[in-house]
Amino acid sequence: MELGLVELLRAAWIAGTLPILIASLPCSWLGSFHGLVLGLARRGKIMKSSSHHKFTVPQRFFSHFYVVAVVWTTLLLIATWIYAHRMAPIVSEPFFYSDLGSYLAGRSNTFSFHRSQLINSENKFRVWLSVFLLLLMEVQVLRRLFETLYVFKYSPSARMHIFGYLTGLFFYTAMPLTLCCTCAPNVFKFGTSEVTEFIVKDRSSTQAIEFDWWDFVNPFSKLGWCQWIGAAIFLWGWIHQHRCHAILVSITVS
Repeated sequence: MELGLVELLRAAWIAGTLPILIASLPCSWLGSFHGLVLGLARRGKIMKSSSHHKFTVPQRFFSHFYVVAVVWTTLLLIATWIYAHRMAPIVSEPFFYSDLGSYLAGRSNTFSFHRSQLINSENKFRVWLSVFLLLLMEVQVLRRLFETLYVFKYSPSARMHIFGYLTGLFFYTAMPLTLCCTCAPNVFKFGTSEVTEFIVKDRSSTQAIEFDWWDFVNPFSKLGWCQWIGAAIFLWGWIHQHRCHAILVSITVS
């Protein structure tokens, strides 16, 4: 049986979180395993100064996480947003019936009509929800990149374990992809076909792209109250984390 992207990501997250859950169990016979996990997660001041640096990297490499996250999340956000706008449009009923009437009268483009029917209503909602989640992820990683570069001042002697470094790279690569995993394969196919079409077609025959901000933003108004409550909780946590980091920096400086 062929494994899809969702199954692979699910297996990766289970493999990544299961050791942490096992190490968190209050069992005396898991003490050595708990020490191993804690040792791999040590960084900065909690890493013993006597530890050798054979399997460590400078703690300032934290910025690598957020550089990767910003680039990767931005790429996924733009690609998924364009895909949602082109292949999962959320239009009002009068406009839909007008387009349907034009099609039946022979005044509409057949390809554009069928293209609007490629995704049903439920899947359209999922696609736009993925865009919404990626947008929140973008806000988070941009702030974390700013804090890492301009707020936190890492000591030149501060180190972190290479395993923790690789774990961070995995997290910020897998997390944005997880947020759009249900539509990512279709987004990739769509992007590939668009690039191929642009290369093959003569530029003179390429239609001008009509850009309307409202068409890109309006579908978010169709999201339910659960999504907006979740966004409000995220915003509260976003502000609270930023304040905590500012307090932490002021304490370390003083």
